[in-house]
Amino acid sequence: MKNRIALFVAAAVLATSASPVFAIAPKADQQSARKQMNDGKVLSLRQIEAIILPRMKGMEYLGPEYDQDTKIYRLKFVDDGRVIFVDVDARSGSIIRQR
Repeated sequence: MKNRIALFVAAAVLATSASPVFAIAPKADQQSARKQMNDGKVLSLRQIEAIILPRMKGMEYLGPEYDQDTKIYRLKFVDDGRVIFVDVDARSGSIIRQR
């Protein structure tokens, strides 16, 4: 039951707070991220997740978004019904901000 509430809250927050910077079609995101990774410009999503996920212990990982212009991954987590966004520089794997 707790997980259902957390997912409902996460869905509601995401539906109402979608940033236009990250409102890009998923397929275009994927293709752009892959091309930039193959060109050696950014780390792969797997590499980013390997850096960030261990730091977010106990939180439920909802998934990534990618902004091809800024080269930022936004990873989404839920912790006790609270949605947490972690913006990560795709070039270095460094956390830019967490909210």
